[in-house]
Amino acid sequence: MLAWAGPAPGPQAFVPVARTAGMPVPSERPIALLTPQNPAAGAAPRTRAQIYGHRFRDAKPVNFGTRSPRKLAVHGVDVSRWQGDINWAKLRTQGANFAYIKATDGGDHLDPMFKKNWRRAKEAGLKRGAYHFFYWCRTAGEQADWFIRNVPREAGALPPVIDVEWNGESSCKRRPSRERVLEKMQVFMDKLERHYGQRPIIYTAPDFYRDNLKGAFPNHPFWLRSVAAHPSKVYPGRKWLFWQYSGSGLSHGVDGRIDLNVFHGSEDEWHGWVAARSS
Repeated sequence: MLAWAGPAPGPQAFVPVARTAGMPVPSERPIALLTPQNPAAGAAPRTRAQIYGHRFRDAKPVNFGTRSPRKLAVHGVDVSRWQGDINWAKLRTQGANFAYIKATDGGDHLDPMFKKNWRRAKEAGLKRGAYHFFYWCRTAGEQADWFIRNVPREAGALPPVIDVEWNGESSCKRRPSRERVLEKMQVFMDKLERHYGQRPIIYTAPDFYRDNLKGAFPNHPFWLRSVAAHPSKVYPGRKWLFWQYSGSGLSHGVDGRIDLNVFHGSEDEWHGWVAARSS
């Protein structure tokens, strides 16, 4: 379970979205080279933000062996109200080169720290994006409208994220069929893609992936939670863009624990991918 999701209180051209298809062919090439419909991904930006090396600690360190996330160049975090008042400048120099910030869940909840975190992360020089925790008891259209109402459409922002998982702490206990899950996700993602001009990223966890997403959405980038093994072992055959490798990170600038993530590619590939988001 994400630290993100805690219990909730109380025009650019449209890119056609591919429908559900079969399992993609496994690949060990960095996803930065494989993300579809992204012809500018290899283009170098005119200016490049400094990449800070990984300096995070972990309250529950895991030995990932030869495929450690530490071997990848660009690390980042995800945050919500549960991280409290963040010192973004300190967090960045610890190795947070990007941040995904909790914005909304359901059709009526806005994270009370979103606006402050959104502004301060940018001021500290992080690349940042927003995520929505999907609520299975509200329509997809309502949830997309609520996200769009609260998350600015800004040049240079990272693609929006839909966080899909089974949340035992949610007041919504509904677990729709796989067919219904994919249908609702498609409606939500299509609406966000039309508004923001970027294909949404899908965040998920192993149990939800097994129940619903194996073989689905091959043309969408994935962000995979895998805190005990490399994603290739937990999600065989699935290409990924981000890997959430810890929910127990420790860092200057944040009280308590924080989720740690890494980009699937080199530093040059990161700069190219970011440049494509800014064009």
